[in-house]
Amino acid sequence: RSNEPPLPGRSSPHTTSSRDPSLLAEALTHSPIPSTPRTAPRIVGDAALCLALTNYLYLTNPDLGPGPLSLIRAANISTEKLARVAVRHGLYRLLRRNSPKLDEMVEEFTRIVEREGEGEMYGQPYGGSTIKAPKVLADIVESIAAAVYVDCNLNLEKMWMVFRGLLEPIITAENLDEQPVTTLYEYCQKKGKALNFKNWKKGNVNVTNVFVDGELIGIGYSEHQNIAKLNAARDAIQKLGDLKGEHVDMDIGGEESNTAKHKLNEMCSKKHWPKPVYRMEGEEGPPHDKKFACSVQVRISNKEYFEVGDLKSRIRDSENSAAAKVLAEIRKG
Repeated sequence: RSNEPPLPGRSSPHTTSSRDPSLLAEALTHSPIPSTPRTAPRIVGDAALCLALTNYLYLTNPDLGPGPLSLIRAANISTEKLARVAVRHGLYRLLRRNSPKLDEMVEEFTRIVEREGEGEMYGQPYGGSTIKAPKVLADIVESIAAAVYVDCNLNLEKMWMVFRGLLEPIITAENLDEQPVTTLYEYCQKKGKALNFKNWKKGNVNVTNVFVDGELIGIGYSEHQNIAKLNAARDAIQKLGDLKGEHVDMDIGGEESNTAKHKLNEMCSKKHWPKPVYRMEGEEGPPHDKKFACSVQVRISNKEYFEVGDLKSRIRDSENSAAAKVLAEIRKG
């Protein structure tokens, strides 16, 4: 490598060989005994991922407050998101295990996620619509993170350079699906409305009803009570939006904007297209005057739109530049 410092948040273009392959072998070995020494490396991976992601989000979103940053971080390292990372990269097949029951759980979750399609692979960081993510899948990702972190001699920057590619696309303030229960509470609080959830069982299925000011607004179903509650909140949000003629949403990034990025996201949502995928492609300049170049990718049927935004001092501005270019291309037909 040259003496040039590595770009924060960028994957290394070079292949990094492991100093201790046994770390990865240990990370990819499942033990049914919770008290085995393997528990500690997974906790290390969880903490390292959390810290590396916090650092990345802080550097790329300097104007975002601690509340929104915490929400975005939580979405990126939630059990659901990490489980989908494992599905996307086929990590479970690499796990040494002897548990047919675990295999069955993972197979069922994988089938459901793969049916959702590429555009929704990361779309529900707080819980899928029908099944709870098996925790073992998230554990695999955290264990691999721990192995990489230890193998990098506890160098957080190197660990992030190696690991970021697994997590992409990173959930951002603009494409975050807010926790639906929290979103609904926020909405009702702003409108001065009373919100109540009531759960009951119908055989093996949990049914959750959502009441707003005593009126039944949403219903959710699942074998898992927490998923039923999430589905009920999603149903209520959609119906409230239809009734009020507005988008029920939490103001996660500050004030609502009418930027190109907002317009592109809104267009994709209305037309039921996959969400735009934003990535940081590079950066230039000294630390006190950094400029960023970001890209956006949109897939519509068999056509793909991809544009790189102009170099800007803020990542958000470069993403808006890229979104404006894609909007122009879409309008051309």
